Amino acid sequence: MEWKNETSITKFILPGSRNLNETQILLFALFLVIYILTMAGNFLIVVLVVADQQLHTPMYFFLGNLSFWETYIWYTTACATKAIGVMFGKSQTISFTGCILQLYFIFSLGSTECLILAVMAYDRYLAICHPLHYSSLMNSTFSAQLALISWLCGFLVISVLASLISRLSFCGPNIIHHFFCDINSWIALSCTDTRLIELATFIISINVLLGSCAITLISYIYIISTICRIPSAQSHQKAFSTCSAHFTVVTILYGSTIFLYVKPSAQNSLDLNKIVNIFSAIVNPLLNPFIYTLRNKEVKRALEKVISGM
Repeated sequence: MEWKNETSITKFILPGSRNLNETQILLFALFLVIYILTMAGNFLIVVLVVADQQLHTPMYFFLGNLSFWETYIWYTTACATKAIGVMFGKSQTISFTGCILQLYFIFSLGSTECLILAVMAYDRYLAICHPLHYSSLMNSTFSAQLALISWLCGFLVISVLASLISRLSFCGPNIIHHFFCDINSWIALSCTDTRLIELATFIISINVLLGSCAITLISYIYIISTICRIPSAQSHQKAFSTCSAHFTVVTILYGSTIFLYVKPSAQNSLDLNKIVNIFSAIVNPLLNPFIYTLRNKEVKRALEKVISGM
C-alpha cells in the first residue's frame, strides 16, 4: 500500500469540539472513565475465556477475538488515547501519515468486528438449528479459520480505501472537527474531486456492512424459526439466552455504522456524523463486555468462580 501526499499540508489539527474551552474538563473525564471501563471489561472477558475450560468453545473463542481487538488495538492505540489527548489539550495535532494510519486501523478493525459478529451469528445458527452435527461442523480448526479470514478481509478491504484517501490533495484549512481521523472529515477538507472515494466507501460499506448484516439476519431468521418449533418453554428460554447478548450488540453496531457509511454522499451533516461516530467508536466497546457478562450465565459463572478464588 503506497501512501503519497500530494499537498503541502503535513499535519492536521483535531480541536475535538468547537466549544472545547467550555467542555474540555468534562469531556476529558468522560473519555478517561470510558477508556478505563472498556479496558477493564474487555480484558476481563479475554482472561475468563482463556482461563475457564468451560468457555473453550467456538462461541467464546469468537467473543474473545471481539474483546481482544477492542481492548488492545482499536480502542487503545487507534482511537481512545488520541481522543483523550485531544480533550486534555495536549495532543491536538496529528501528522498526515499518522492520520492515515489511525484511519486505516480504526476502519480495518471496525470491518473485522462486523465480520466476526456475522461469524458468531452463523455459529449460533449451527448450534441451534443443527445441534447434533454442531461439534463436527464448528470444530476448533474451522473456528480459527473463520476468525483468521475475518481479520484478513477486514484489513485488506480497507487498505484499498486508505490508498485512495492518501492521494487526496488538501489546499486548506487543515482542521478536522473530530476527536480522531474520520473518512467523512477527510472528504470534507479535500480540494480535489472525491467522488471516487465516496463511491469506494459506499461499495465497501455495502459489501462489508450489509453483507455481514445479511448473514446475521438470515442466521437469526433460521434460529427464530427453529426455536418456535421447540415445544418446551424452558428450551425456548435457553435458546434465546444464548443469542440475546449477541443480537443486542449487533443491533447497536449495525444501526450506528450503517447510518454513517451506507449513503451516496459523506459530506452532509458532519456534526451529526461526529456524534454517531463517537458512539460507535467509543461507547460500543464499553457496552459490549457489560452486555455479554450481564446477560450470559456461563460468563457470569466463570466470573463468580474467579472472584471466589481470589
